[in-house]
Amino acid sequence: MAIYLTEEDVKTLLTMEVALDSTEAMFVAKGEGNATNKPRYRVPFPSGSLQVMSASLPPLGVTGTKIYTSVKMQTLFHLYLYSSETGELLSIIEANTLGQIRTGAATGIATKYLSRKDCVSVGVIGCGYQAKSQLAAVCKVRNIKEIRAYSRSETKREAFSHDMTSTLDVDVQPVESGEHAVKNADIIITITSSKDPVLEGEWIKAGSHINAAGGNHWMRRELDQTAVRKAEIKVVDDLEQAKIECGDLISLYERGTILWEKVIDLAHIVSGRQKGRQSPEQITLFESQGIALEDIAIGAHLHQLAVEKGIGLSLPA
Repeated sequence: MAIYLTEEDVKTLLTMEVALDSTEAMFVAKGEGNATNKPRYRVPFPSGSLQVMSASLPPLGVTGTKIYTSVKMQTLFHLYLYSSETGELLSIIEANTLGQIRTGAATGIATKYLSRKDCVSVGVIGCGYQAKSQLAAVCKVRNIKEIRAYSRSETKREAFSHDMTSTLDVDVQPVESGEHAVKNADIIITITSSKDPVLEGEWIKAGSHINAAGGNHWMRRELDQTAVRKAEIKVVDDLEQAKIECGDLISLYERGTILWEKVIDLAHIVSGRQKGRQSPEQITLFESQGIALEDIAIGAHLHQLAVEKGIGLSLPA
């Protein structure tokens, strides 16, 4: 019998450890050709838009679709999870929290495979809802000692830094500029909805790893051209989706500055098909669009945990 999981159910069941393990295993399956991802498509209507993204993950016996609406500054997410063997509905999951944590988990896996193992400092630009899971994931895969955080809002960056210092037990310092946040940082995170670059290439030191996690629309750009060009290793969570959505890369491709053939799918690195970082001095870049396979992988584990623990509302057959 299918079950319905609320946001509170998800918060009860889902840890960053579960999300990281699920996401890493999914990227292995994807890299080995055992998973299918279909890019997001958007359906506009007068007061907002509907977004739909789908995937299948046969090793876990699941397929599904994440659907969400954006209306008047409110976005509501639902994940529909089905058996890939019988086609039966398994779960409907309220997926705002799931989406936040899975976006962080993707950054965590990229950081694990692309950053130097001796990284201790993080600079983050953006102090919103999504930034919390970004830092939580990075702190799970690297021994982080120092974090500097920047938001245009002084009030927001102060509150965020205080909250995350307590949550992560790592010193998080609010700073007055993006440059101050990322200068000399081992790991850089941009997690904004900006249409104009917030990270400049001249701020980035050799050996840094960059997670650009905020832009999932071709009109958005978080990195300037210098920052993208300085990254010798450019990685995405799904190449087909990046060609549609990744404003940072699309803008350079249109100018003939980069070739898509030189951009690597993270799944190929995680599964061992291609190399990532090859020297301590290289700058690496992960452009995260957020893909349905991440939702499906974590949703499958949430469903399993919910069944085991007897959590969730039973839906009529």
